[in-house]
Amino acid sequence: MYLTERLLITMKRLILPVAMAISSVVLFAQQTKKVVLPNAQQLQWSAAEIGAIIHFDLVNYVPGYNWRNWGTHPSAKVFNPLKLDTDQWVRAAKAAGATYVLLVAKHCSGFSLWPTGAHPYSVKNAPWKNGKGDIVKDFMASCRKYHVKPGIYASASANGYCYVDNPGLVQKGSPFTQEQYNAIVIKQLTELWSNYGKLFEIWFDGGVLPVEKGGPPIAALLKKLQPDAIVFQGPVKAKNLVRWIGNEEGAAPYPNWSTSDATTSATGTIKVDHMQGDPNGKIWCPGEADFPLRTGWQGGWFWKAEGQKMLSLQQLLKNYYTSVGRNANMLLGIVVDTSGQVPAEDVERLTEFGNAVKERFARPVFAGKAKGTTVLLTIAPRPVTLNCIVLQEDIAQGERIRRYAVDAWINNSWKLIAEGSSIGHKRIQEFTPVHTTKIRWRVTEAVAPPVLKNIALYDIKM
Repeated sequence: MYLTERLLITMKRLILPVAMAISSVVLFAQQTKKVVLPNAQQLQWSAAEIGAIIHFDLVNYVPGYNWRNWGTHPSAKVFNPLKLDTDQWVRAAKAAGATYVLLVAKHCSGFSLWPTGAHPYSVKNAPWKNGKGDIVKDFMASCRKYHVKPGIYASASANGYCYVDNPGLVQKGSPFTQEQYNAIVIKQLTELWSNYGKLFEIWFDGGVLPVEKGGPPIAALLKKLQPDAIVFQGPVKAKNLVRWIGNEEGAAPYPNWSTSDATTSATGTIKVDHMQGDPNGKIWCPGEADFPLRTGWQGGWFWKAEGQKMLSLQQLLKNYYTSVGRNANMLLGIVVDTSGQVPAEDVERLTEFGNAVKERFARPVFAGKAKGTTVLLTIAPRPVTLNCIVLQEDIAQGERIRRYAVDAWINNSWKLIAEGSSIGHKRIQEFTPVHTTKIRWRVTEAVAPPVLKNIALYDIKM
């Protein structure tokens, strides 16, 4: 048994676009499958598309430091960024197109960028601002100033100062017991989640140690203090989960579904395959594709004067296509040098990238909306050149499409120019340039009536 649906299309008139909807047999069962839906926070997160994550730690001042060499952590006295400017950090991220920015408030060294009351190893015992500074406070103020959504990274799974290794276990010889370390984690997270305002995203690199395995009660604290924050690799009981995509290369797998049966807890040090989600997964848990602007020393996440290379503009654009263009958010790693600023050459590349994305996608040849399984788009009275399509499902109604195809009218017949499976929030797909007046959009498999909130066609000059 199949349903027949009347097809509708609403389009925006840009360059002489004319659209006509045609009827077809809908390819989903009469008993429509129950579709998993995102919540309001997850919808907002997907719409944000590009984020940035800023790393700054004592390893910048002591490049030979290895946090797993317990008891060798550098003194807080080495931390003195005389030109530190969080406004400059946020401006650099925003120039790249970032709409949200995360600060690594505590990385694996255990050194804290805010004056924590949990232990002495923080900015309060650094010469910077005579121990009176608070980088987290400054960062949050900068995000508000430039209308960027703020996030915080605070690793609970690794801490060189406390002799703690993944996934949050105190190691032999530590001056702290597991119970004492758990208390430190809860105190620090309480400070970060209580004292600085509402957070858009919270990052747990490598996941968290569950309570039943001796870990701290993070899920309950999260629910109490930051219930609306998006949570990367956090407790499985968190409601606003997003997951890792399996590498730190900005390359989401394809297909890449927003639903899954579990979040992820990998540290990022080991590449993990088969991270594409599950179209029949029971929870909404979309992917975030993180990668650093630089490569080389420390994976490119932290600044070093020598031994690193910067990604080219072409590589950044490729990563945009393989992250945002594959239904994942793009999270771009930005470094801060020992003066306390994002290096000028990094700012230049970030700005170049942000401008390039805007320029590529500013002027579609056609843009509109579509419902149903077959839609005919009359683009122009005379043939125009097309080489890229952008598709966006109305994910507020779930991921309904399982397979699709795109045809162009060429030499009085339809020619297949693109096909795929997952779409989700956004799918960007390039194809061999064609000259045509008409495009046909076809859904060949779906679990409920398909709804596209955007279908746009481009002639992108490479």
